[in-house]
Amino acid sequence: MAASEFSFDIVSKVNPMEAKNAMDQVQREVQNRYDFRGSLAEAELDKDEIKMHCEDEFRLGQLKDIVLSKLLKRGIDLRMVEHGKVEPGAGSSVRQTLTLKSGLSMDEAKALAKQIKENKALKVNSQVQGDAVRVSSKSKDDLQKCMAFVKGLDLAYAPEFTNYR
Repeated sequence: MAASEFSFDIVSKVNPMEAKNAMDQVQREVQNRYDFRGSLAEAELDKDEIKMHCEDEFRLGQLKDIVLSKLLKRGIDLRMVEHGKVEPGAGSSVRQTLTLKSGLSMDEAKALAKQIKENKALKVNSQVQGDAVRVSSKSKDDLQKCMAFVKGLDLAYAPEFTNYR
């Protein structure tokens, strides 16, 4: 990369501190809600998984709504949450796991780099680097146009722009 070139990386990840804060808010709300008193309703964050366990599917649905609303309020895009299937637990209880996606898969990164290269209006170079896409250009304006283009795409993940140099 020449000294006169500017660049940024396109990544897709969840801020773990925001996820933890959201789950703390979920715990408080579940403790304070009258409809959850005296019933089984648990949600805990384990690395990049949110494990939910409830008495029945109705309460699980309510708990999932609380979890998703708190994640959204903490700035976590819901495209970054993968829903596991509802599984039976002990007795009549049910479980579900929500996985917080982190990083772009190789296929997603290649597809994004290809879309950027196919847009002839953008005078930028894009290349896949691990679970990120590096975009470089001689002009900061072109990089900003590229950011606007990527934000406008209908992607299955939430793109973030880092390492802006």
